[in-house]
Amino acid sequence: MAFDELKSAVPDFAKDLKLNLGSVIGNSDLPKQQLWGTVLACAIASRSPRVLRELEPEAKANLSAEAYTAAKSAAAIMAMNNVFYRTRHLLSDPEYGTLRAGLRMNVIGNPGVEKVDFELWSLAVSAINGCGQCLDSHEQVLRKAGVDRETIQEAVKIASVIQAVGVTLDAEAVLAE
Repeated sequence: MAFDELKSAVPDFAKDLKLNLGSVIGNSDLPKQQLWGTVLACAIASRSPRVLRELEPEAKANLSAEAYTAAKSAAAIMAMNNVFYRTRHLLSDPEYGTLRAGLRMNVIGNPGVEKVDFELWSLAVSAINGCGQCLDSHEQVLRKAGVDRETIQEAVKIASVIQAVGVTLDAEAVLAE
Protein backbone atom coordinates (compact mmCIF):
# COMPACT_ATOMS: atom_id res chain seq x y z
CA MET A 1 0.00 0.00 0.00
CA ALA A 2 1.46 3.35 -1.08
CA PHE A 3 0.04 5.11 1.97
CA ASP A 4 2.10 2.85 4.26
CA GLU A 5 5.18 3.49 2.12
CA LEU A 6 4.64 7.22 2.48
CA LYS A 7 4.36 6.91 6.27
CA SER A 8 7.50 4.81 6.46
CA ALA A 9 9.40 7.36 4.36
CA VAL A 10 8.85 10.11 6.94
CA PRO A 11 12.16 10.49 8.84
CA ASP A 12 12.45 9.86 12.56
CA PHE A 13 12.95 13.55 13.35
CA ALA A 14 9.43 14.11 11.98
CA LYS A 15 7.79 11.26 13.90
CA ASP A 16 4.86 13.50 14.82
CA LEU A 17 4.07 13.92 11.12
CA LYS A 18 4.14 10.16 10.61
CA LEU A 19 1.76 9.64 13.53
CA ASN A 20 -0.48 12.48 12.38
CA LEU A 21 -0.57 11.16 8.81
CA GLY A 22 -1.76 7.80 10.10
CA SER A 23 -4.30 9.48 12.32
CA VAL A 24 -5.83 12.05 9.95
CA ILE A 25 -6.17 9.57 7.09
CA GLY A 26 -6.32 6.18 8.81
CA ASN A 27 -8.66 7.20 11.63
CA SER A 28 -10.74 9.90 9.96
CA ASP A 29 -14.45 10.15 10.68
CA LEU A 30 -15.08 11.73 7.28
CA PRO A 31 -17.14 9.72 4.80
CA LYS A 32 -14.90 7.93 2.28
CA GLN A 33 -15.57 10.36 -0.58
CA GLN A 34 -14.92 13.44 1.55
CA LEU A 35 -11.77 11.90 3.00
CA TRP A 36 -10.16 10.70 -0.22
CA GLY A 37 -11.23 13.76 -2.20
CA THR A 38 -9.60 15.94 0.44
CA VAL A 39 -6.48 13.75 0.38
CA LEU A 40 -6.20 13.90 -3.42
CA ALA A 41 -6.86 17.64 -3.70
CA CYS A 42 -4.35 18.34 -0.91
CA ALA A 43 -1.72 16.01 -2.38
CA ILE A 44 -1.98 17.97 -5.63
CA ALA A 45 -1.90 21.31 -3.80
CA SER A 46 1.15 20.25 -1.79
CA ARG A 47 3.18 20.32 -5.02
CA SER A 48 5.15 17.34 -3.74
CA PRO A 49 5.68 14.73 -6.46
CA ARG A 50 6.36 12.04 -3.86
CA VAL A 51 3.23 12.75 -1.85
CA LEU A 52 1.06 12.82 -4.96
CA ARG A 53 2.61 9.63 -6.36
CA GLU A 54 2.06 7.78 -3.10
CA LEU A 55 -1.46 9.00 -2.24
CA GLU A 56 -3.09 9.21 -5.68
CA PRO A 57 -3.52 5.45 -6.29
CA GLU A 58 -5.38 4.91 -3.03
CA ALA A 59 -7.46 8.03 -3.58
CA LYS A 60 -8.37 6.83 -7.06
CA ALA A 61 -9.31 3.41 -5.69
CA ASN A 62 -11.60 4.99 -3.08
CA LEU A 63 -13.32 7.55 -5.30
CA SER A 64 -15.80 7.28 -8.11
CA ALA A 65 -14.55 8.56 -11.46
CA GLU A 66 -16.68 11.68 -10.95
CA ALA A 67 -15.31 12.35 -7.46
CA TYR A 68 -11.74 11.73 -8.62
CA THR A 69 -12.17 14.31 -11.39
CA ALA A 70 -13.93 16.75 -9.05
CA ALA A 71 -11.13 16.56 -6.46
CA LYS A 72 -8.58 17.32 -9.18
CA SER A 73 -10.85 20.14 -10.37
CA ALA A 74 -10.97 21.59 -6.84
CA ALA A 75 -7.17 21.64 -6.69
CA ALA A 76 -6.96 23.23 -10.13
CA ILE A 77 -9.56 25.96 -9.68
CA MET A 78 -8.32 26.84 -6.22
CA ALA A 79 -4.73 27.12 -7.50
CA MET A 80 -6.04 30.00 -9.60
CA ASN A 81 -8.59 31.44 -7.16
CA ASN A 82 -6.28 31.37 -4.15
CA VAL A 83 -3.70 33.50 -5.96
CA PHE A 84 -6.28 35.87 -7.38
CA TYR A 85 -8.36 36.43 -4.25
CA ARG A 86 -5.40 36.42 -1.86
CA THR A 87 -3.78 39.11 -3.98
CA ARG A 88 -6.94 41.24 -4.07
CA HIS A 89 -7.20 40.88 -0.31
CA LEU A 90 -3.55 41.75 0.31
CA LEU A 91 -3.42 44.80 -1.94
CA SER A 92 -3.93 47.92 0.14
CA ASP A 93 -6.11 49.53 -2.56
CA PRO A 94 -9.69 48.36 -1.82
CA GLU A 95 -10.78 49.28 -5.36
CA TYR A 96 -9.39 45.96 -6.64
CA GLY A 97 -12.13 44.26 -4.65
CA THR A 98 -14.77 46.08 -6.67
CA LEU A 99 -13.42 45.05 -10.07
CA ARG A 100 -15.00 42.18 -11.96
CA ALA A 101 -12.84 39.06 -11.69
CA GLY A 102 -13.47 38.01 -15.29
CA LEU A 103 -12.17 34.49 -14.64
CA ARG A 104 -14.09 31.34 -15.51
CA MET A 105 -15.03 29.26 -12.47
CA ASN A 106 -17.88 27.15 -13.83
CA VAL A 107 -16.72 24.01 -12.02
CA ILE A 108 -17.63 25.58 -8.68
CA GLY A 109 -21.28 25.75 -9.74
CA ASN A 110 -21.32 22.27 -11.29
CA PRO A 111 -18.52 20.15 -9.82
CA GLY A 112 -20.02 16.75 -10.65
CA VAL A 113 -20.30 15.74 -6.97
CA GLU A 114 -22.20 16.94 -3.92
CA LYS A 115 -21.55 20.67 -3.48
CA VAL A 116 -20.55 20.15 0.16
CA ASP A 117 -17.78 17.73 -0.83
CA PHE A 118 -16.38 20.12 -3.43
CA GLU A 119 -16.54 23.02 -0.98
CA LEU A 120 -14.70 20.97 1.65
CA TRP A 121 -11.95 20.08 -0.83
CA SER A 122 -11.72 23.72 -1.93
CA LEU A 123 -11.41 24.85 1.69
CA ALA A 124 -8.61 22.34 2.35
CA VAL A 125 -6.68 23.48 -0.73
CA SER A 126 -7.21 27.10 0.30
CA ALA A 127 -5.67 26.28 3.68
CA ILE A 128 -2.54 24.98 1.95
CA ASN A 129 -2.40 27.98 -0.36
CA GLY A 130 -3.05 30.46 2.45
CA CYS A 131 -5.99 32.40 1.04
CA GLY A 132 -7.97 33.80 3.95
CA GLN A 133 -10.72 35.20 1.75
CA CYS A 134 -11.28 31.79 0.11
CA LEU A 135 -11.14 30.04 3.48
CA ASP A 136 -13.84 32.35 4.84
CA SER A 137 -15.99 31.99 1.74
CA HIS A 138 -15.88 28.17 1.65
CA GLU A 139 -16.29 27.87 5.42
CA GLN A 140 -19.43 30.02 5.29
CA VAL A 141 -20.92 27.92 2.47
CA LEU A 142 -20.17 24.74 4.41
CA ARG A 143 -21.62 26.07 7.66
CA LYS A 144 -24.80 27.25 5.87
CA ALA A 145 -25.10 23.73 4.44
CA GLY A 146 -25.06 22.32 7.99
CA VAL A 147 -21.47 21.09 8.06
CA ASP A 148 -20.11 21.20 11.61
CA ARG A 149 -16.86 22.83 12.66
CA GLU A 150 -15.33 19.44 13.50
CA THR A 151 -15.71 18.28 9.89
CA ILE A 152 -14.19 21.50 8.59
CA GLN A 153 -11.32 21.21 11.04
CA GLU A 154 -10.78 17.59 9.98
CA ALA A 155 -10.24 18.72 6.38
CA VAL A 156 -7.82 21.44 7.54
CA LYS A 157 -5.90 18.89 9.62
CA ILE A 158 -5.57 16.64 6.57
CA ALA A 159 -4.33 19.62 4.54
CA SER A 160 -1.79 20.64 7.15
CA VAL A 161 -0.36 17.16 7.61
CA ILE A 162 -0.15 16.38 3.89
CA GLN A 163 1.56 19.73 3.28
CA ALA A 164 4.04 19.15 6.12
CA VAL A 165 4.85 15.63 4.92
CA GLY A 166 5.44 16.96 1.41
CA VAL A 167 7.75 19.72 2.60
CA THR A 168 9.69 17.30 4.80
CA LEU A 169 10.13 14.56 2.20
CA ASP A 170 11.03 17.01 -0.57
CA ALA A 171 13.62 18.67 1.67
CA GLU A 172 15.10 15.30 2.59
CA ALA A 173 15.32 14.36 -1.11
CA VAL A 174 17.23 17.56 -1.86
CA LEU A 175 19.54 17.08 1.11
CA ALA A 176 20.27 13.51 0.04
CA GLU A 177 21.55 14.64 -3.38
